[in-house]
Amino acid sequence: MNKNPHKTILVYLVKIVPFQKKIMRLTRLFAVAIIALLVSFKVKPSLDEHATLTIGTKAPDFKLPGVDGKIYTLASFAKAKVLAIVFTCNHCPTAQAYEDRIIKLTNDYKAKGVQVVAISPNDPNAVRLDELGWSDISDSFAEMKLRAKQKKFNFPYLYDGKTQSVAKLYGPVATPHVFIFDKERKLRYQGRIDDVEKPTKTPNNFDTRNALDEVLADMPGNVVGPEKFFKLAACRMMLSRARLSPHCRSTWTRVWAALKPLTFRLLVGSPSG
Repeated sequence: MNKNPHKTILVYLVKIVPFQKKIMRLTRLFAVAIIALLVSFKVKPSLDEHATLTIGTKAPDFKLPGVDGKIYTLASFAKAKVLAIVFTCNHCPTAQAYEDRIIKLTNDYKAKGVQVVAISPNDPNAVRLDELGWSDISDSFAEMKLRAKQKKFNFPYLYDGKTQSVAKLYGPVATPHVFIFDKERKLRYQGRIDDVEKPTKTPNNFDTRNALDEVLADMPGNVVGPEKFFKLAACRMMLSRARLSPHCRSTWTRVWAALKPLTFRLLVGSPSG
């Protein structure tokens, strides 16, 4: 008895099933795949699990490893007049488009007392293979080290993907997402970097730079709502699969239970053809 069901199915399709029936069954299988893909877009991790910090909130403390081998806490940046925490990652095309701008932002504001810190909130195990089609690397800690070396990051790049505990405290909804804290480490701004993703085009609104200037001048910063992230096609935070909402997990269980037998039936067909 052949213990390899996949080989048995392949032999059946190639040698036994008439050509017309092969096409019909493969077409049905393709339809099942399309349905599964559509369901995957509908089933999303719950973003209600972490609320975004509100203006005036004190910066939550953290303890995270950096790509340089050091461990960083909030106190590591105590000397900075202003602290700008950017939640970003490796694989997201929008985050990649902003890498050079974050480097330049760091250079431009370092002498003014602004400390830029990047944190990757993504669980690398939550990144699907199809989401890596536009990226050379994923979001693991080892790959973060590669990206930092490749791009010569001039700011600390910290990893929160293992537990996502810091991301849950701050509440980023997309990458990149900026949080700016004043000298007392109260939140003065949260939002996007600017309003144009494409690096070759000039933004109309330099939101983060404007907010930094206002905080340095002791003026109230402005909030950019998270809905503007998605107008730039920014990437949502990759929540750990272990922390997907119960509805999400149960939905996927039901989908797989229904598709698994249906897939095999469509491949081998019924006695009547």
